[in-house]
Amino acid sequence: MNPVTMYTTSHCPYCRNAKALLARKGVAATEIDIESNPHLLLEMMGRTGRRTVPQIFIGDRHVGGFDDLAALERQGELTALLAR
Repeated sequence: MNPVTMYTTSHCPYCRNAKALLARKGVAATEIDIESNPHLLLEMMGRTGRRTVPQIFIGDRHVGGFDDLAALERQGELTALLAR
């Protein structure tokens, strides 16, 4: 299974939704809390070009935020992406 990494903050409802969706798929994401280290925000922005959380990676692929993750699930593509 592809590893999942998410840039998050503790107060973000979209982060909680993303974690819940992944949990339903049996996946525990590795979280990178950008609140605990401001340099991680710069790292996230450099990797994604975005400054909102969550920012989700499946393997090396940046899938985007929660809305993007949910769209992959609705389109039936998330399971295959996780399995690669």
